[in-house]
Amino acid sequence: MADWGPVLIAVALFVLLSPGLLFQLPGKGKLIEFGNMQTSGASILVHAIIYFGLITILLVAVGVHVYTD
Repeated sequence: MADWGPVLIAVALFVLLSPGLLFQLPGKGKLIEFGNMQTSGASILVHAIIYFGLITILLVAVGVHVYTD
């Protein structure tokens, strides 16, 4: 049995937390900008920290597992 939980969670978070796709924190003109499809170095750093925090919580603390045969 293969555990696909970490793979699915990582891919979903990577897509959803791509800077500029859904939101950008910090934005270029405002604190938060939604759907602007742009990015900056500070935004990449903030999104990476959020990604690391969420993936750590979901995989280590909660223990999400998806088993397949």
